[in-house]
Amino acid sequence: MEISLITAFLGGMLALLSPCSALLLPAFFASTIGARLTLLVHGGTFYLGLVLTLVPLGLGLGAVGTLFIDHRQALIAATSGLLILLGLAQMLGWGFDFSKALPGTHRLQQRAHSEKGLIRTFLLGAASGVAGFCAGPILGAILTLAVAQGSIPQAGLMLAVYAAGMVLPLMILAALWGRIGPRSMKLLRGRGFTLFRRELHTTSVLAGALILGVGVLFWTTNGLLTAPSLVPSGTQGSLQTMASSAAGPVADVLLILGSSAALLLIWTLTRRRTGRTADRADLPGKESPR
Repeated sequence: MEISLITAFLGGMLALLSPCSALLLPAFFASTIGARLTLLVHGGTFYLGLVLTLVPLGLGLGAVGTLFIDHRQALIAATSGLLILLGLAQMLGWGFDFSKALPGTHRLQQRAHSEKGLIRTFLLGAASGVAGFCAGPILGAILTLAVAQGSIPQAGLMLAVYAAGMVLPLMILAALWGRIGPRSMKLLRGRGFTLFRRELHTTSVLAGALILGVGVLFWTTNGLLTAPSLVPSGTQGSLQTMASSAAGPVADVLLILGSSAALLLIWTLTRRRTGRTADRADLPGKESPR
């Protein structure tokens, strides 16, 4: 399980740095959000948007995976083959955009550009989780691994970790944006190169190699069951117990309440900011711009 989570986290990082949108989000956060405390608030709101888009996908695919639990060998073979294909596609620069297959995503992206403040950040996170031509094979690989988990809570956890992999480097880069020199920026963006008359990109090749390697490892270790453990068995058992206890109607109610509370907080902050703007406009001695 821990290898899948590490893969999900690294996949999120590489999706953020994908050639189609390399460093666009860190640049946006750095240019529009100044104070670090404000940056943390927006980062948390952005992560919430990602989670509310990605985790339901993971939970749904985890439920699908439980249907094939009696056909584990076939699931392992299918998962390994699909991961290898997705890895090769990522290395060669072939991509696809998940947002075009999900209804309402285009409208969500349009609203993200028209709103302001925390609402815009939240909608931007919700749209960024599935958007991106270059990052399509990466997300496809993580969703494939989610199906192979055969567990609803573990699949949801994997997509939450994938979202964290996008947010953590985003916040670090945005906070250090003014200190990043041209040489470091060039290194982060990666570079293109030609191999056998085909244009490739270092970030895509790295992400594809990761996916392909996990596919081969998944096949040779019987679905990662015989893979060496990166976490002590006691800690791993505790994590699995916590993940299993998170399933059921109680978790669904908590998810709904948490989402409602987050949306209420965003609405309250937006109302408060609007009220302050109106109060400033009503102060004496200030004329409205003509």
